[in-house]
Amino acid sequence: MARSIPIVALSEMTPDMEADLFVLMTSKEQLTTKTGNPYYKVGFRDAKREVSFPIWGDSPLAEQCREHWTPGNFYKVRAVFRETNFGPQLDIRRIREATDDDRDDGFDPGMCMPSAPRDSEEMFDDLLKIVKKHIKSKPLKAFVLHLLESNREGWLVCPAAKHHHHAYRGGLLEHTLAVTENAVALADRYQTQYLDLDPPLDCELVVAGAILHDIGKLRELAALPSEIRYTSEGVLIGHLLMGRDMIREASVEKTIDEETRLRLEHLVIAHQRLPEWGSPKPPMTPEALIVHYADDLDAKFRAMVDALAADASLEQEYTSSKNPLRQNVFRGLDAS
Repeated sequence: MARSIPIVALSEMTPDMEADLFVLMTSKEQLTTKTGNPYYKVGFRDAKREVSFPIWGDSPLAEQCREHWTPGNFYKVRAVFRETNFGPQLDIRRIREATDDDRDDGFDPGMCMPSAPRDSEEMFDDLLKIVKKHIKSKPLKAFVLHLLESNREGWLVCPAAKHHHHAYRGGLLEHTLAVTENAVALADRYQTQYLDLDPPLDCELVVAGAILHDIGKLRELAALPSEIRYTSEGVLIGHLLMGRDMIREASVEKTIDEETRLRLEHLVIAHQRLPEWGSPKPPMTPEALIVHYADDLDAKFRAMVDALAADASLEQEYTSSKNPLRQNVFRGLDAS
């Protein structure tokens, strides 16, 4: 009786384990050995692990690699996972391009892109609940819900950035939810403290602004199966102005009063605060100030979490300063 070969994720493979797996080919580089013999260095990955290894010129796979393997394509591979002195490698026994027929076995073109730890549908529902609970104005509530629902598919997959923070599928939604929760807490705090503020703090506008502050990233970033890429519009215009455009476009279908629209536009274009960070104007309303710091805190906290995780195996008191924060992060005196 033939031995059954399991289908597993690359990231779940252990040394000397043989399995079938779906992987994305990330690289194929033609090199030569010290003696001048040609070979290819190839890379494959799933959402949590990447392996890179040579295909030698005299390998049975050499011709197939040279003629048919293409970076950016998905493959079904039967291989043995090896731990070597040069890092993890795959001893490939069979390989072919993955097809739609493989979906029944678990293949998904999005499976090799890192994703948010929480389910995107759940996060989206949480965002809708916040709108319905905290925005009482019917026109503003309808306006925000329209921008959420009409862009639902984008919200579920879009990353928040290419590199700096929440740079994975669903990252924008995770970030937006956290910023909104931060902003709700801050707005409640300052509304209670400054009862004589004139005009009074508009907590509903804070919630709307927090939800919509990065909506332009739905047009700025494309989450492809193999990578996060900036769109041409994103490179040439940027998410702040595109977010303002989306608010103006939506106001044609779901009317809000002129001042509310103006304040929302300001919340979007000012949320990064400084010109060198992309904002043409600093926060000039209390609501915009709250959204800026709610956003800044979540982005920087995520960057610090990532910095700690990236150096977790080094067991040193401080992380490297090569991170989006451009600084060391202290682990503790017992880390070394």
